[in-house]
Amino acid sequence: MTISRNPDLVRQYIEVHSHVWPEVIEGQHQVGILSMQIYARENVLFMIVDTVDDFDWERDMARLATLPRQSEWEAYVSQFQGCEANATSAEKWQLLTPIFDSER
Repeated sequence: MTISRNPDLVRQYIEVHSHVWPEVIEGQHQVGILSMQIYARENVLFMIVDTVDDFDWERDMARLATLPRQSEWEAYVSQFQGCEANATSAEKWQLLTPIFDSER
């Protein structure tokens, strides 16, 4: 995902993620996200998500959006992401095809 090219908004996006609301983390765990990391290079973001085996991105992220404070969080961070407040996860993040994993 790319976010704003405005350095202040990039800095704010990074700062916001140092204080993610507990309900957001709990919701992630409820839908099968074991851990999530976001990396930034200038205004380009890369997210790694470790999930349970039967995790389905579209199904489970849609479910996540219905849990407490999730839609509020997504609307809040959308100001930094350059998207509509009601944009879905699939509209924000592009799935990549894995080609190598040293643990498999």
